[in-house]
Amino acid sequence: MKRNGETILICNCERTMALDGKPLCRALGAEGEARVHTQLCRAEIEAFRTAIQGGGEVLVACTQEAPLFAEIAPDASLRFTNIRETAGWSAEGGQAGPKIAALLAAASTPVRPTPTVTLRSNGGCLVYGRDESAIEAARQIRGKLDVTVLLADPGEVAPPRVVDVPIFKGRLAGVRGHLGKFEIVVDDYAPAIASSRGRLAFEPGRDGASATCDVILDLSGNVPLFSGSKRDGYLRADPRDPAAVQRALFAALDLVGEFEKPRYVDFHPELCVHARNRRTGCTRCLEVCPTGAIAPAGDTVAIDPYICAGCGSCHSVCPTGAADYAMPQAPDLLGRLRVLLQTYRGAGGADPVLLLHDGEHGADLIAAIAHHGRGLPARVIPFELNETTQLGLDFLSSAFAYGASRLIVLTRKGALGMIGGLAAQIGVMESVLAGLGYGGGRMEIVETSDPEALEARLWSLPSAPAPSAATHMPMGGKRELMRMALTHLHAQAPEPVDAVALPPGAPFGSLVVDTVGCTLCLACVGVCPTGALLDNPEKPQLAFREEACVQCGLCRATCPEKVIKLEPRLNFTAAATAPIVIKEEEPFHCIRCGKAFGTKSSIERVVAQLASKHSMFQDQRAIDRMRMCSDCRVVAQFETGGEPLAGAPRRIPRTTEDYLREREAEQAATVPPKRNGQG
Repeated sequence: MKRNGETILICNCERTMALDGKPLCRALGAEGEARVHTQLCRAEIEAFRTAIQGGGEVLVACTQEAPLFAEIAPDASLRFTNIRETAGWSAEGGQAGPKIAALLAAASTPVRPTPTVTLRSNGGCLVYGRDESAIEAARQIRGKLDVTVLLADPGEVAPPRVVDVPIFKGRLAGVRGHLGKFEIVVDDYAPAIASSRGRLAFEPGRDGASATCDVILDLSGNVPLFSGSKRDGYLRADPRDPAAVQRALFAALDLVGEFEKPRYVDFHPELCVHARNRRTGCTRCLEVCPTGAIAPAGDTVAIDPYICAGCGSCHSVCPTGAADYAMPQAPDLLGRLRVLLQTYRGAGGADPVLLLHDGEHGADLIAAIAHHGRGLPARVIPFELNETTQLGLDFLSSAFAYGASRLIVLTRKGALGMIGGLAAQIGVMESVLAGLGYGGGRMEIVETSDPEALEARLWSLPSAPAPSAATHMPMGGKRELMRMALTHLHAQAPEPVDAVALPPGAPFGSLVVDTVGCTLCLACVGVCPTGALLDNPEKPQLAFREEACVQCGLCRATCPEKVIKLEPRLNFTAAATAPIVIKEEEPFHCIRCGKAFGTKSSIERVVAQLASKHSMFQDQRAIDRMRMCSDCRVVAQFETGGEPLAGAPRRIPRTTEDYLREREAEQAATVPPKRNGQG
């Protein structure tokens, strides 16, 4: 059958699944023959060859034999999806038709490719250990890699008969970088002495030695050199576990050449609200990044794509969408989710539970349940992600808006230290659902590596009615996606309240401003990166638009009077979209010229703070100058005598007329007056 031009091949795996082609074809809106194969990978392989002859895209509903199909058609456009372990092999396999249709529809929904970055390694490998085991490991790979051995605090190490790898002692005091570009700093660094006899001896050590390498093989048995998740090019194994050491050696041999790595995060610095004017606001991504790939960079942060391990925690907690996860991009991921739930509902399914998992740990557990247990319940739909920690409020809210009744997030044992950001977002979403009357407990993180424990939990889930499903397309940035989903949930809510209180750290909220202490200096307006705080060019006024507020805290950090507090909440009323005046005053008018400047409260406050309390403001004339505009203040300063800035009376310039007048006066004074009657 064909759907949107793509050929879909399904197989009941030698009749171990109850598949009915016609209902599937109807549910998918597909065209052509709804043929269900029995042994597509063996006896009916010609059907696969026929399907690929047309040159179009082909979706094969089998992942077990994907290598075989890819080998037969290496140049064909193939996609694969698993309907056997995820749906057909189940105690409720006969009721899994809607889920199978949903899985096929989601798999046939295209996603854009993830951009990549290039890593280059020349094979320079540092083996970091403590004893002979590190030297022996280095010998095994010296023919393929350029190996150097560094022994940390070596004890009784026997000198090798032939020194076929360079040996040094030293402790790694600093390590940074990634595959192909590690930079190390070594303390107590010293080369081995060639004349070592009973035990390996070294020259006097020195601190602060630096070097570079492409690969690091850590056999020290100490704590990892890099915290958090994996670092490309860094291999670590317990030296007491020979099998683990061999696996690390095999992996190291492959780390030579050029490699393509996904650029997991598409960062938009114009949306970042980390800092402004040397004031720090949002630090959410910095707090949750487990690899140290994120660092402050002025008003924004910088994400190193070569160090980023793709956990997606930064996207999960980012309130603006500046850190946008790109594997796949959010609109593509939510588009696939929308198709999944719409198809499931259209095929007659009800109250779907989304099982969110990664492609390694989660897929393995699901397969184990299907092979050895009851499989997944018919209403539990697995949804694979690159990392479960990438989930943010945009996905969680959209999942419920599109009709999910519950969300189960599956993580491996011991992962709770890595999912703090995700747990916080789940807490925000739980507050929204509870506040709108949907009830709490609809989301759960299951931390287990035991398939039996997962199976028991999934089969014991109580039923919960799903919200009425939305139909909107997932378009726009993270804020727009969240708003569309949350607005729909509010419109369909059992208890559609006007506002819902949220926990600290939520990306929505209002401000509480102590208007008595506010002087309308408007420093908060100048620092607000989203335009949530506004002024009025016509008069002293502070206004607030709640919809634009991301609770970054920059206004609170900047306010000189410390009168701003954050109030996390979700406001569904129309008032959230329009500016609301927080405080306004009439402007203060200059007592000399009448020009408006400043606000009355701020001017009078300055007067109250300085009048008669500062040496420069001990008389009324100095106090009055504080009530003048900047121009009049200068004029008054120079007009006043006896003041520090007051000068002598201005000298009047002399002109030609002045000199002529003075000469005439002198001449008149020297000529004697005439007597009456004398000539």
